Amino acid sequence: MLKQFKLFMLVFALGSFLVACNNEPASTEADDSADAAVNVDPAADTGTPDAAAAPSEPAAPVGPTTAVSFGETEYDFGTIEQGESVSHTYTFTNTGSEPLIISNAKGSCGCTVPKWPKDPIAPGETGELLVEFNSKGKKGAQNKKVTITANTNPAQSFIYLKGNVNAPEGGAGGQTITVDGQ
Repeated sequence: MLKQFKLFMLVFALGSFLVACNNEPASTEADDSADAAVNVDPAADTGTPDAAAAPSEPAAPVGPTTAVSFGETEYDFGTIEQGESVSHTYTFTNTGSEPLIISNAKGSCGCTVPKWPKDPIAPGETGELLVEFNSKGKKGAQNKKVTITANTNPAQSFIYLKGNVNAPEGGAGGQTITVDGQ
């Protein structure tokens, strides 16, 4: 009888955990190496060791798909001091025949925040995606990935921001550096 009770409690706890996990809202916060060409390989996402444990990604907008081409997919910000922030603007072009709708852009961690156009980008038109990286609490080599979800096939494209952060010996800096890298 005691074994049956323990088994029942285990099953109940496991069931409760699974139900609670399925009811969590998807994060809206805004992973890490790239080729010079556009990287839209969904298998390249190595940000999580277990894909089944990763939160679900936002779905691409419903409707016709289009294509996107980035002027660059990787930007090296060089070496900065810990606590400094770096921003870089990536330009892209809608190379398809339908309006491009970016539904989400998400950084590999909270220190990497992308800002993208919310309005559709017409075929042949260009747009800009600003990525800001805050090095507070970071040190050493950094390789940050931004996942862009849009009405493209595949639905996700990736851009990268990399560099090195020097950790000061006496404390963190707080300076902001804006880099447009044109």
